[in-house]
Amino acid sequence: MATVDIIIPAFNAARFLPFSLQSVVSQTFDDWRILLVDDGSTDNTTEAVAPFLDRLGSKIRYIKQENRGLPAARNTAIRSSTAEFLALLDADDVWLPCRLSESLKILVERPQVGLVYGLITGIDQENRPGITWLGNLSDADGHIAPQIYMRKVDLPCPTITFRRKCVDEVGFFDETMRATEDRDLWLRIALRYEVGFVPKVLAYYRLSPNSMSTDPQRMLQAQLKFIRKHYGSEGCGLRPRQIALARSYKQRGEALKLQSRPWAALMSALQAVAFYPFDMDNPRTAGSLLLNWIASLKRG
Repeated sequence: MATVDIIIPAFNAARFLPFSLQSVVSQTFDDWRILLVDDGSTDNTTEAVAPFLDRLGSKIRYIKQENRGLPAARNTAIRSSTAEFLALLDADDVWLPCRLSESLKILVERPQVGLVYGLITGIDQENRPGITWLGNLSDADGHIAPQIYMRKVDLPCPTITFRRKCVDEVGFFDETMRATEDRDLWLRIALRYEVGFVPKVLAYYRLSPNSMSTDPQRMLQAQLKFIRKHYGSEGCGLRPRQIALARSYKQRGEALKLQSRPWAALMSALQAVAFYPFDMDNPRTAGSLLLNWIASLKRG
């Protein structure tokens, strides 16, 4: 029977952590252990965890460390893991009861699959559900390393389950990357293994006003680092590089629009067109942001 170690990094997430832990307890698959890494929290995380330590006993391990960032916290948990499979859950996200059973079914039935992911629905700070991300279903499964590199497919972290042996082969999370470190590891695994996909919502992803995505420039720099790092890998040549760059700048433009920076948004979208004009979504986005900029001028 498969066993799973659940990796939960926590930094000042005491408000939401009990919801995350309870969602593990509610799984229909129960051969799991939680590896909870407190990454230097300064809130009441210890108090929030205490009832679960009493309740779960050996099924949870609480590890404290100085603040070193998300990739390092996950790596601490991986080093402490012993199970055949590892599953990710951030301290503010929530699993649906079928999360582990649906993921493990694919991993057990398909030994050529290195990691599995599924769909997510967003929730706000008050646990109200929002949009469900369907992703790119045409590139969802199989040998999809180039699609991961080109950002044509998203692999949401709270739905990821992977074989422990994969990180022994390709390495752990890159601790020099404070964003896109997840995509970096998924690509390294996908270059060696197939990727499995569960076409169901497996988790609720909490939308935070303080997330990395609210800093478009920092996110862009992280994405550019990822693109440079893997350029030249199998399936990650010149054309995929141009597509990846275009998608990164288009995403930055859309984020800048939300911050009411219409001119900067337009300039970023035009850079996306320059990198890859053959994807009609790029000029469409630029056209939309051009109209948005003109409208901002009229408003004064």
